[in-house]
Amino acid sequence: MTFSIVARCGTSGQFGVAISSSSPAVAARCAFAKAGAGAAASQNVTNPALGPAMLAALGEGADAIAAALAVERFPDYRQVLAIGATGAPAIHSGARALGIWTQAAGPDCAAGGNLLANDGVPAAMVAAFGAAAGPLGDRLIAAMRAGVAAGGEAGPVHSAGMLIVGREAWPYAELRCDWIDEGCPIEAIARAWDVYAPQADAYVTRALNPVEAPSYGVPGDE
Repeated sequence: MTFSIVARCGTSGQFGVAISSSSPAVAARCAFAKAGAGAAASQNVTNPALGPAMLAALGEGADAIAAALAVERFPDYRQVLAIGATGAPAIHSGARALGIWTQAAGPDCAAGGNLLANDGVPAAMVAAFGAAAGPLGDRLIAAMRAGVAAGGEAGPVHSAGMLIVGREAWPYAELRCDWIDEGCPIEAIARAWDVYAPQADAYVTRALNPVEAPSYGVPGDE
């Protein structure tokens, strides 16, 4: 009922998560990232507390999944992915988690999912991420689109999200489609990214140094 990818960008230092599900508001419960630490996803059966626990471990250079599951009462029910600034990504799926879990990993990303149309979906996502060029957001969108093209979930997806962090304490981008009855929530996120991406750096500048910030380009502030 969910598939996701966690990734890092060696060029920008950014970390990101992209995720989609048949359930509502999946990104609110399952997508986590912290500047300077890494990115993580907690999938069905979801315990959102595992996200911050994994990020804290990544920030200390520790094994994120081992640290999080060490204090988890029900590790056999959990499915999690994590990636830090260095080293291989980590993946865990407990024996009692919902559905059949499939996963794949590359040098700078890991993807996984359950109740998918076929077990090739995560591998297609990892391959697409590695083949894509441009900013991290572009590569995450390419991976999610590849997951859909490879079959995606066994049933329709209704929500999606993408979270990216850079150097600042707040997200560089946090885009969500919490529910859509018709159409593809991943494409809704992709359209939002197309609009936001050209402006994202300007919003960082406005936060750090408003004197140097570009205009908003809206009536009254041309």
